[in-house]
Amino acid sequence: MPRPARNQPSELDQLPDRDPQETAEWRDSLDAVTTHAGPERAAYLVRRALDHARDSGLRVPRLLETDYVNTIPTAAEPDFPGDEAMESRITAWNRWNAAAMVTRGSRYGLGGHIATFASAAWLYETGFQHFFRGKDGLGAAQAGGSGDQLYIQGHASPGIYARAFLDGRLTEADLDRFRQEAAGGGLPSYPHPRRLPWLWEFPTVSMGLGPINAVYQARFNRYLTNRGIKDTSGSHVWAFLGDGEMDEPESTAALALAGREQLDNLTFVVNCNLQRLDGPVRANFRVVQELEAQFRAAGWNVVKSLWGTAWDELLQLDTAGALVKRLREVPDAQFQTYATRDAAYIREHFFGADPQLAEMARLLSDDKITACFHGSRAGHEPRKVYAAYRAAVEHKGAPTVILAQTVKGWTLGPGFESRNANHQMKKLSGKEFRAMRDLLELPIPDSRLDDELVPYVHPGPDSPEVRYLQERRAALGGPAPARKVHPVGLPEPAAKPFTALDKGSGSQEIATTMAFVRLVKDLMKEKESGRRWVPVVPDEARTFGMESLFPSAGIYSPLGQNYDPVDRDQLLYYKEASDGQILNEGITEAGSLADFTAAATSYATHGEPMIPFYIFYSMFGFQRTGDQFWSLADQLGRGFVIGATAGRTTMTGEGLQHADGHSPLLASTNPAVVTYDPAFAYEVGAVVKDGLRRMYGPDPAAHEDVVYYLTVYNEPKVQPPRPEGEEVEEGILKGLYRFKEGTSPRPDSPSVQLLASGTAVHWALEAQRMLAEEWEVRADVWSATSWNELRRDALECDAARLRGEDRVPYVTRVLEDAPGPVLAVSDWMRAVPDQISQWVPQDWTSLGTDGFGLSDTREAARRYFGVDAESVVVAALAQLARRGEVKRETVRKASETYGFATA
Repeated sequence: MPRPARNQPSELDQLPDRDPQETAEWRDSLDAVTTHAGPERAAYLVRRALDHARDSGLRVPRLLETDYVNTIPTAAEPDFPGDEAMESRITAWNRWNAAAMVTRGSRYGLGGHIATFASAAWLYETGFQHFFRGKDGLGAAQAGGSGDQLYIQGHASPGIYARAFLDGRLTEADLDRFRQEAAGGGLPSYPHPRRLPWLWEFPTVSMGLGPINAVYQARFNRYLTNRGIKDTSGSHVWAFLGDGEMDEPESTAALALAGREQLDNLTFVVNCNLQRLDGPVRANFRVVQELEAQFRAAGWNVVKSLWGTAWDELLQLDTAGALVKRLREVPDAQFQTYATRDAAYIREHFFGADPQLAEMARLLSDDKITACFHGSRAGHEPRKVYAAYRAAVEHKGAPTVILAQTVKGWTLGPGFESRNANHQMKKLSGKEFRAMRDLLELPIPDSRLDDELVPYVHPGPDSPEVRYLQERRAALGGPAPARKVHPVGLPEPAAKPFTALDKGSGSQEIATTMAFVRLVKDLMKEKESGRRWVPVVPDEARTFGMESLFPSAGIYSPLGQNYDPVDRDQLLYYKEASDGQILNEGITEAGSLADFTAAATSYATHGEPMIPFYIFYSMFGFQRTGDQFWSLADQLGRGFVIGATAGRTTMTGEGLQHADGHSPLLASTNPAVVTYDPAFAYEVGAVVKDGLRRMYGPDPAAHEDVVYYLTVYNEPKVQPPRPEGEEVEEGILKGLYRFKEGTSPRPDSPSVQLLASGTAVHWALEAQRMLAEEWEVRADVWSATSWNELRRDALECDAARLRGEDRVPYVTRVLEDAPGPVLAVSDWMRAVPDQISQWVPQDWTSLGTDGFGLSDTREAARRYFGVDAESVVVAALAQLARRGEVKRETVRKASETYGFATA
């Protein structure tokens, strides 16, 4: 048989062949098998040869795709250690109550999802009965007291609530408050720790965030162990995902990291029911095969658990490989159709495609065919799920992904199962509940199904099912999922690092970014809390002046440093270490924030408070990863987020996509974020000190689940000493204080109040001088450290008035006696300071950097946006002119003097 011509040369053609004749003999052998036994047999032999080579220790590349069959054949499955009949009854109760809860809630139009848990019930139940470690007792001790970390698929939450009802952690009244939270209590729609903090640990329903957070959580567990903070070697991270969810870029963004760092403490369970929200995941392709190739290429161990035991007979009859070949050919959408059609259709369209398959089909009854194609999926069989999970936890040297095939809507009846619309179907009819009861063999009499509301059912707290469930959970370390916080307070840091900032910089110019880095570097030397700082940076450490931390703190790498760095002979050389403190994540804001999230919630996950600070280009924070910040808030994270090189005009030459003028506005939409825009180093110190007190202070009962967001600048300035007076401390933290009073050039000088934040305070100070010396106007300069906090306080006062309380907003109180109008200016768009305008008693106007950024010098950019000192002067004069306090001619003259007037 002549060999087919190759379209592309192989990389092997570039290597010397020391025995061409031997090579030719191997090729001839393969050709002979292809000719006499067929290409399927030849391909099988090649795969077996590669498997044998790898098992023998030869270094050969792994195949990225294997046959569309189970990785673990039935004969190789381990013994099932549980009572399968008992666990089937437990799973049946959970299926029923999950469907009942959503159906009852549909009376109020609240929605809910039934089909996802119906397909995945055994994937969860097998884990709860045999694998998932809790946080109490013996099982927890084996996991270092942290238990396992469970990332539950968001749409499966009704099933988790149903299980908590069965084990006594929820009542019928609780289930009836599913998606009813406004009155307090109630069950949130999905895993939301902030809404139900004793149950949920990880928010997952924002698709794609569960996978990436799970990877970085597993990685952070190793970080804690390697740094000697806590031994987490017994903890395992389980992430339950949908095959449609894997289309999100975040779902696969960190696969290579997990493979590269050999995170065998991590298992992904992908529920491959072949359906996303509107239809098939891969209508014309095979998503299981695609995912297998992706994960294998990234270095993961892949376990495919696809076909139930009903398929064993078919596969045994497949002596020529025709069935395996056909399974590789059929697209997912067609398999979805097979799950809804009769045996005649399947005989014609599946088996009829190949004479060998047609012959096989004649040996099979219609019942056998429908049993295989309608529901015999490995994800519905506890023995096969158990085999896959055991293979995952026993595999060493790589993370594992389990691709478990199921039918979406399984056990909910023909109207639900494998239907494109089942994600949006919110209830079952009485007839469908009766059919479900019969299928699940639940002891529910017809009389209980005559009522308008389908009942919840419970076998009783002393029933064999509940005792079995609770005994299994006790052996594994207590209830799961569960979130338990053991509060730990950290001592107050020494005053010296903050005092250094309070003194100012003398004649030296330093940026507030550098002031922050110096402060944290000193705080990392603290005896008790220093090792708990977790610097997170997405490959911009040198930009932010953090290279001084490299040799002292080290960059975390589980492999240490197996090379000589090119800058080894320099003082600030690049140092990696297995116990390194810095998480330098490369160019990935999403990965960095996932790292931050794991560290920010370690106080709850592991009982170990860590102090992360995530520093990034200001533009690439809330804008790029806002969904992750929202998830972080849901997870009750704590730490410091630093938007460095902040503002629209301080990034000289970088241009539109680097010039941030809106992050504080985006941050203001997140209720957990405490935002500050400090102008001076001492303000940075005061804010950081306050954040440490609120999030980590000595009194753990007073800890708050907030995240501090500081915008800091790369513009070097002389840092002044901290002004005297207790009101300065209060003003910095509340968001506003008078930094410098103006002088009156003459007794009747008009007055104006200049409110500025961040680097704009320097423009306001120059404008203050110009107004006094050139226009005989008195101006007070106020440092507005937080427009957002001023607004938050004012909104709280408004809410208090609705309750009959008489509270005046802080901004109103401090400005009420200040003479003249108010002019606000910042390096942000005007909407940022305008947040507080309605609570300012004086006439209000603002200046800002609205529009897209651009590349130029700082001076040119500020003139372009109309926020430089000259712009502030003209705007202040215009305000006074409208009030009749200066002549309009003065405004025109100032405009001409500073070059604003046009010909």
